Order: sequence, then C-alpha cells, then structure tokens
Amino acid sequence: MQFQNKKVAIELTDQNGIVFTAQVNAKSWRKAETSASEFADWAGAVSGKLGQRTEKAFEIIDAGIQLFEKKAKEVKPDVGAAVAEAGVSS
Repeated sequence: MQFQNKKVAIELTDQNGIVFTAQVNAKSWRKAETSASEFADWAGAVSGKLGQRTEKAFEIIDAGIQLFEKKAKEVKPDVGAAVAEAGVSS
C-alpha cells in the first residue's frame, strides 16, 4: 500500500492467483479501514473499470472500495411446523 496524490495504491490477488492493482481515494481507504476495525467479520469489494495488463498485474481504473459487515444468518422457523403446532393446540 502506497500513498500517491491523495490516492492509495493497493494490490489484490484473486482465488486464481491473478493480480490486480488499483489507486483508491485516500478518504475511501480510511473509511474502509475504520469499518474493518469496527466489524467483527467483514467482506470487501473493489469496483472499477478493467484497464490494461501491466507486466505483473491488471490495472483497475477509477477504483472504489467498500466494506460490508458479515452478519450471522438467522435460522427461519419452518412455516409448516408453525401451522401444524397451531392446529394441534386448537
């Protein structure tokens, strides 16, 4: 990670080993860092336009970054069981 002209240079590697580089606005990067420290479990996304392939990576142009809190999924009650219980109690 490097800071250049109010931008943060980041490098990402996907599950296939393909490397991507991007210049993210420093304010967006700081916001993402804050979110990462506040969330117990999180996932992130980098958006932008796929640019030229460089010697070692693909460039992402006009990149943005966003973090999301991963919340545990609530177990939904089985609707059929609730109807059966209601029928039994009457």
